[in-house]
Amino acid sequence: MLKNILASMTVATGVALVAAAPASAGDSNGNFQIKAGVSGVLTDDKTTSLDINGVGTDLQTNGHGATTENIWIPTATLTYYFNKNLAVELFCCFGGTSVLANDITGGAFFGGANTELAHATMFPPALTLQYHVDGFGPLRPYVGAGVQWIHYFNEKVGDNGLGIVGAQSVNFKDSFGFVAQGGVDMDLGNGFSLGVDVKKVWLDTEINWKDGGGNTIATAKHDLDPLIVTANIGYRFNLGDLFGRRAEPAPLK
Repeated sequence: MLKNILASMTVATGVALVAAAPASAGDSNGNFQIKAGVSGVLTDDKTTSLDINGVGTDLQTNGHGATTENIWIPTATLTYYFNKNLAVELFCCFGGTSVLANDITGGAFFGGANTELAHATMFPPALTLQYHVDGFGPLRPYVGAGVQWIHYFNEKVGDNGLGIVGAQSVNFKDSFGFVAQGGVDMDLGNGFSLGVDVKKVWLDTEINWKDGGGNTIATAKHDLDPLIVTANIGYRFNLGDLFGRRAEPAPLK
């Protein structure tokens, strides 16, 4: 079901971008913008608790923990401008990530440092309200704040199975957190732009490893707190032009 939703969103974004171009010339002051980019998801993460068969583990004393690998993924952004300063942005992407063992004491417990404990595909849309600053010529800086939700699917046990015999499956709980954002677009004319965007997110997840009978044998709570750095190219236009010519000037000029 989720794959169908992702496919539909991708097709819809592509159709909108293709349809926007012939509808009229791009408008650097239009009320709608589509961006395509590449984002680095750089986690500032740590394991906050670990229970094995219901017994808590002292992570600090034993040196046990895990890290989430940094990844680079293609991303898409849709932005609607209420006026020249206020806008709302939907940021979307999906990609795979791995949880890696980080045994400070040598790796005997987890099966070796940097071995994979679990893997999942994630769908992490973010919604932010933005304030765009004018008066800088072609440079258009902005700040924003909002929320992010991460849904995990296609979860798999890693190569070492957490070092526990019988770990047959793994489950990631969905994450929800707050986003702070800053960025700048450089207007290239005719609606096109180049941009850089940075988002800081505060969220966590709970990971449960299960045996063949579906019983939980290990639970880890893990802070993710990623920094999402994006480089993108954008196309801005007036949404009304998709449905015919406007009878009045663009509202943001």
